[in-house]
Amino acid sequence: MENTPQLIDIGSLLIGFIPVLAVVALSYHWTTGGTESLYALARMLGQLLIVGYFLAYIFQAESAWVVLALLAVMVCVSSWIALRTVKLQRRRLYLYSFAAILGGGGLSLAVASQAVLAVQPFYAAQVMIPLAGMAFANAMNSVSICAERYQSERDRGVALDEARELAFKAAMIPITNALFAVGLVSFPGMMTGQILAGVDPLIAARYQIMVMCMLFSCSGLSAACFLFLLQRRVG
Repeated sequence: MENTPQLIDIGSLLIGFIPVLAVVALSYHWTTGGTESLYALARMLGQLLIVGYFLAYIFQAESAWVVLALLAVMVCVSSWIALRTVKLQRRRLYLYSFAAILGGGGLSLAVASQAVLAVQPFYAAQVMIPLAGMAFANAMNSVSICAERYQSERDRGVALDEARELAFKAAMIPITNALFAVGLVSFPGMMTGQILAGVDPLIAARYQIMVMCMLFSCSGLSAACFLFLLQRRVG
């Protein structure tokens, strides 16, 4: 048996959209914001097609400045998307979101890439960009949950410290569930991709452990940083 990744042709890829269309239909039928899921899917398609071509250029360029510029764009964009749940305060909270994602996600990424993997050169695009994508996306989701939960609790008249506690707990739910489920219910993307590519499962498991530790720290540190900055503004 050859351990080579299977190429997906366009026809097979389109089959994968059948259950997606079912969910879109349900969104239209059951919710008032059904167009949002369709818009998100359209953006996903466009963004991934563009980034596929763009990454090919970046991998060939082997430039530290190009990689660092892309990481900066990722932080800026994720900081804005994270505040989608609190649109009325988006502009006022943007710097807090940016600092939280850069601090929590950036620190965790640096430890994983430089201390654990010892990436050489430090800006190696084929390693840094996928890891940064996971780190900043996880930090973004954590900040997004934090912002929404903290705001909703404060609107209900909950005290600052209790609102902070509830927001932090809510932000940690997705990654905590992932830690419980990994290896038993789910095989995450990195581990699955390596196994499909023929890597020894034990080696793939080590990489996935590193990734899960990075994601856990991204979530916790980014959420804590965002809440700390929020409470300093209120105080």
